[in-house]
Amino acid sequence: MNRLYVHKFKTKVGWIHLAETEKGIAIVDFPSEKSTHFNSLVKKEFKGYDLLKGGKENKRAEGQLKSYFEGKLKKFSLRLDFRGTDFQKKALKQVAKIPFGRVTTYGAIAAAIGKPSAARAVGSANAGNHLPIIIPCHRVVACNGLGGYGGGLKMKRHLLKIEGVNT
Repeated sequence: MNRLYVHKFKTKVGWIHLAETEKGIAIVDFPSEKSTHFNSLVKKEFKGYDLLKGGKENKRAEGQLKSYFEGKLKKFSLRLDFRGTDFQKKALKQVAKIPFGRVTTYGAIAAAIGKPSAARAVGSANAGNHLPIIIPCHRVVACNGLGGYGGGLKMKRHLLKIEGVNT
């Protein structure tokens, strides 16, 4: 039986929704998103899963996210359930290596995974990142500026400000 543990909590930046499988955290939903977005994502990605409230990894993620938003946590240590194509997983695992307080470009990520002409595809992988903040796609910028962000540019600037990055 497949189980998906869901959890919702309030932070300094708003409400966060989490979903956890037996492998680890699978979804982090932005404070700016409505619960309908989270619910539709859960239905799309986890058909056939039993939904349950709570989850041990969700509680760990809650504590770490709250510490991050307070500027106290620089590196997450959570089990993760990556979803997506092999390319998307490879790109996001490279994004996960970007250190706290640093930014890089879509092109640099593409080059680092051996696909130097795939900057746009890296951007698409970032746009589909179901683990934002934990997989720090906010640290990836366009070569000519901030670029986009699923949680909005205001949130991207806020996250970078927490990390001491001036935008």
